Amino acid sequence: MAVRKRVVAVVAVASSVVLLGAGAGSASPYRSGDWATWSRDAAGSRYAAGEWRITPHNVGGLTLKWAFAFPRSAAPVRSQPAVVDGTMFFGGPDGKFYARDARTGAERWTTDLSGVAPGARPAIVWDSPSVSGGRVYFGDLRGYVYSLDQRTGRVVWAEQVDAHPAATVTSSPIVHDGKVYVGTSSGENANNSADGSTDDPNYPCCTFRGHIDALDARTGELVWRHYTVPEPQAVGTWPSGATRYEPSGAGVWSSPVVDPRSGTVYVGTGQNYTGSAGDFDTMLALDHRTGAVKWRNQVTEADTWRGLCNSPDPSGFCPGLQDGSALDYDIGATPNLFTAGGRRLVGVGQKLGVYHAFDAATGEVVWRRQLGVPWPSGGIGGIQWGSSFDGRRLYVATYFAFPGTLFALDPATGRVLWETPNPADGCTTGGAAAHPEVCTLGHGPAVTGSPGLVWEGSNDGKLRAYSARDGRVLWTYDTVRDFTGVNGLPGRGGAISGGGGGTVVADGMVYVQAGYSPEYPNPNGGDVLLAFGR
Repeated sequence: MAVRKRVVAVVAVASSVVLLGAGAGSASPYRSGDWATWSRDAAGSRYAAGEWRITPHNVGGLTLKWAFAFPRSAAPVRSQPAVVDGTMFFGGPDGKFYARDARTGAERWTTDLSGVAPGARPAIVWDSPSVSGGRVYFGDLRGYVYSLDQRTGRVVWAEQVDAHPAATVTSSPIVHDGKVYVGTSSGENANNSADGSTDDPNYPCCTFRGHIDALDARTGELVWRHYTVPEPQAVGTWPSGATRYEPSGAGVWSSPVVDPRSGTVYVGTGQNYTGSAGDFDTMLALDHRTGAVKWRNQVTEADTWRGLCNSPDPSGFCPGLQDGSALDYDIGATPNLFTAGGRRLVGVGQKLGVYHAFDAATGEVVWRRQLGVPWPSGGIGGIQWGSSFDGRRLYVATYFAFPGTLFALDPATGRVLWETPNPADGCTTGGAAAHPEVCTLGHGPAVTGSPGLVWEGSNDGKLRAYSARDGRVLWTYDTVRDFTGVNGLPGRGGAISGGGGGTVVADGMVYVQAGYSPEYPNPNGGDVLLAFGR
């Protein structure tokens, strides 16, 4: 097991200890308008069922209410906010975590994470928070998971769940039954270096292995861990002479979901970095109390990929290119739990472009639907981060799929009910029109739903609201423009944030991060968080 570092805040007043600990991880009576976790609920619906102010009839009247501009940073914005009881919680690429008034953007509190647990890498928040029991839970670039006091921003604990120098937490935590469930992945394979910062064929790749953890919500202590691959072993050398390790990889990139009725945690995994063993490209069903595997379904039989597979001369560094198994077909999306056709199903999208629906109790495949274009050794033609379920339909978007397309599916059969391609004028209108070398028609973010509406952003810098009934575009906002943040900083939008994020709809407001890859020129400021209302 990797060495873990733990930081616990010292709370001087005894009564505060009781307050901070009371109810941590327990169910909270959130208002129907709240969006308290990445997928909004434990089932992964990404559906704002209680929204009534914004409808298909008045969505065209949405206007920008405020913007928050981040300091200029080499890292893109990607921490989708949580909104609970009128306060918004989100992390920035500047090593800070913010609480802001959800209506006005006024500051509630700000916590600087850089001094909490100093390390070689910056404390960038790459996932999205979950708010539960008076605490705010999230992870960072360095492999730490945090628990902050919801009212004050005080750090209650900070647990390093993996000490590997390239480990990172992009998985957004889900809180249930007093435990925080969160996955860990890494950038070790993407840039082929210890910290994921440079291409280096002399690096002894690879030693990271993915895992999903259950942490005690009150203390941060590890309750159980499921590793996705066996421990890497030295098995020879690379052409450069560097030591070669395998198996490795199978990171957990996305947020898990939980079925309280069956006590099951569902989560998908990524591809191998080296070797061919383990739970790679797999949907896992785990016992929520012990982490024991209830069932597993591996959707790709061979998939070993590292960044050097895309180099001009990868000979010897990417054996999978010869046999066609260097695919990069992660399950990077969060699952959806739903009932359809009288069966409890768990579905998930894959970078292959397929949406899979399994029997939630057995793992048996119920249906599959190919929606995206498979791209070997790149895996970006498919489904990236997450889909939405409104009780009647599934809404799924594809990324680079010539063009990316938004689909509505029958949840019982996978039949396509409607499909709307990324509008063809996305790169010839608005701010993107000045940057044809940057703009692409693809959907990086997860899909979001609210009654009668589906929300999706694009690499063309536009956030769109679609009719849930027929897929018509009802509202568009171009973010590739300059903004002045309520925090006094200049900012500029861009590609709508992928990397784990999407639109949040809460209490008659709509929130989105803008400034993700591909990067539009931004000479004057940083990325932005935008808030819309009527």
